[in-house]
Amino acid sequence: QVQLVESGGGLVQAGGSLRLTCVASGSIFRVNGMYWYRQVPGSQREFVASIGSGGRALYDDSVKGRFTASRDNGADSQTVYLQMNGLKPEDTGVYYCNAPDLWNPGKDFWGQGTQVTVSS
Repeated sequence: QVQLVESGGGLVQAGGSLRLTCVASGSIFRVNGMYWYRQVPGSQREFVASIGSGGRALYDDSVKGRFTASRDNGADSQTVYLQMNGLKPEDTGVYYCNAPDLWNPGKDFWGQGTQVTVSS
C-alpha cells in the first residue's frame, strides 16, 4: 500500500500564497505520476495539477500561471508540492493528493485532504 499525507492548507486572503505538501510512503514503487485534485461541497473532485516522475507538470487552465507543482523523489518516500500564488476565492476547497496504483489499473491512492480557504 501507499500512504499519502497532505499538509499546508489554511486560511489566506485573496492574492496570497500557500504551499501544499504531499508525502507518499510505503510501497512507492507502485506509483509514478502524482496528482492534485480539489473538491468543494456538493461538487465532484476536479483536477488541479499533475506531475510525472521526471518533473513534467500539467495544470488545469484555471490555475495555469499561478500554481506550480514540483516533487522530490527519495529512496523511501516521494514528496510533491503545490505552490499556490495569486489565490482567488474560487480556489477554496479541500485539496487531495492522488496517485494511480500501477499494480492495479483503475485503483488510486488518496490522501485525507487539506482545507484551503481563500477569503475575499
